[in-house]
Amino acid sequence: MSEVILELRDVAIYQKENLVLSEINLSISEGEFVYLIGKTGSGKSSFMKTLYGDLPLTQGSGNIVEYDLRTLKEKDIPFLRRKLGIVFQDFKLLPDRTINDNLLFVLKATGWTDKNKITSRIDEVLTKVGMATKGFKFPHQLSGGEQQRVAIARALLNDPELILADEPTGNLDPQTSVEVMKVLQDINKNGRTILMATHDYALLLKFPSKTLKCDGSKVFEVVQKNV
Repeated sequence: MSEVILELRDVAIYQKENLVLSEINLSISEGEFVYLIGKTGSGKSSFMKTLYGDLPLTQGSGNIVEYDLRTLKEKDIPFLRRKLGIVFQDFKLLPDRTINDNLLFVLKATGWTDKNKITSRIDEVLTKVGMATKGFKFPHQLSGGEQQRVAIARALLNDPELILADEPTGNLDPQTSVEVMKVLQDINKNGRTILMATHDYALLLKFPSKTLKCDGSKVFEVVQKNV
């Protein structure tokens, strides 16, 4: 049996007082690649934010990478996020520093101190996403697809147990989206668990996998052909 990385039971998700999603029951096991689909405004982002501690879980029970979301304290959130790799739609790279320095910033912020280990880790993750020769460049010198590859590399730095990718291809053209998907697929084949929110149905058809859908304030698993 592979280990359960994420489990939610009878969860309801609120934005302030507004109920966004209710009666969520799901589990994701180690090594799975899971899509989260749904229209804009259906609650995908609120769902993701709850998983990485941006929205508190106030109803139901939730465990993610061995953290209890109901009892999660403010001070625990940085430690939770070290076990998660988060990839955003808009890359969130720091524009005033090179790619290497973007990655260095994250490692230092998460407690890395050994210069040699830092350098070799940065080389390693950039190589994984096909960006080994681009570390000296600034974000604005890269295409959108290249910036997203760097954002994926950044998510891999601390060897996360689960990668949460929130619309990672949302700002990319179809060809580049496929390239970025292939990077994510390779990472998944190497044993990483990935939960990816998307509204790009072409990707689901091209790379079918377990799919959860946000609709009518619920989250449920859908059979691919019914998507």
